[in-house]
Amino acid sequence: MEFKISNKAKLVTLSLIVVGVLFTAIGAFSLGDHALQRVLANGLINSLFFFSIGLGALFFLALQYATETAWYVSVKRIIEGVASFLPIGILMIIVVLGLITLTDGAHIYLWMDPSVTDPTDPHYDAIIDGKSAFLNKPFFWIRTLVYLGCYYIFYLGFRKRSLEEDRVGGTDIHFTNYKKGALFLVFFAVFSSTQTWDWIMSIDAHWYSTLFGWYVFAGMWCSAMVVIILLTLYLKRLGYLPKVNDSHIHDIGKWIFATSFLWSYLWFSQFMLIWYANMPEEVTYYIARIEDYQVLYFGMFMINFIFPMLILMSRDAKRHAGILTFVGLVILAGHWMDFYLMVVVGSMGPTSHFGIFEVGMALVVLGVFIRIILVNLSKAPLSPVNHPYLDESIHHEI
Repeated sequence: MEFKISNKAKLVTLSLIVVGVLFTAIGAFSLGDHALQRVLANGLINSLFFFSIGLGALFFLALQYATETAWYVSVKRIIEGVASFLPIGILMIIVVLGLITLTDGAHIYLWMDPSVTDPTDPHYDAIIDGKSAFLNKPFFWIRTLVYLGCYYIFYLGFRKRSLEEDRVGGTDIHFTNYKKGALFLVFFAVFSSTQTWDWIMSIDAHWYSTLFGWYVFAGMWCSAMVVIILLTLYLKRLGYLPKVNDSHIHDIGKWIFATSFLWSYLWFSQFMLIWYANMPEEVTYYIARIEDYQVLYFGMFMINFIFPMLILMSRDAKRHAGILTFVGLVILAGHWMDFYLMVVVGSMGPTSHFGIFEVGMALVVLGVFIRIILVNLSKAPLSPVNHPYLDESIHHEI
């Protein structure tokens, strides 16, 4: 069944963008002395957050290919639809990181400021200078373009073969995707951590954590699963996806439940070990967040852990559209706040301010994000036609 974007959906996405632009314009009058820094910090937050959702969907798609899973086939096009934001997300990241680089880090990436690695300058920082072999602009951009180029190539390949499989059938394309999916996971196992070191952890250039890459990855995966379930429920409500049953919904709900616990486990593991060891070079990350952002920081953790734990525990809850929608929206807001705190605390410290400007920029990108996904969903049938596991997926029952 072909999906057509309704006028209501077009109006909603346009309204999000218009309201977001209006909020951003109004909030711009109160940016103060840190205007450029605040604009670029919010650009980085939203570009990374929404890009990570598309990347999380691409990872989940590759995982299903590599494990030759059958149940997911009925929602395969939904996963591809979420991953379809990657090209726009890649463009946004390049633009935002490019502007930050041109402004010598804009006080977001302190290591980009040449004064901190100049021993003759009063702002010289010996710790950052010691990391300059890795944290320097040329090498940073080489790594960034490798990450983004790799993801783009794999996305195009998966998408092309998926549409081709509808036309030709057989098992050749399936086994090609099996091999390519496994290959992608090899690259992603490395890049998911190193990109996090580059784009997020290097904001707090004096700090490091061996768990940080996994922590951000878990949040990315959970957010992607939430968007997949919200999109699936939306299309089901409109009468699409007749082959998607309660068991498919239940399985995605289980993934949300599981990835929420994975994220919570990594958050606590990182926090507990660093706080208990009480080493100055490590606890500085948490001191900055607890002293100036205590309510937001611990509130974000409670939202992302308590809500799915208490509400999604039962089998029935994982099959209930209303419950899944409510919990999903709350979790999505919680993980956006996680990205906000990862970026602004290290870049702006106590001078950061959460207000209408931040809400406005998030709404603009959200509107674009939803519209891009819906447009791409309308370009192909919502259900694969000739996938070798389609019949098994249709009769999936748990």
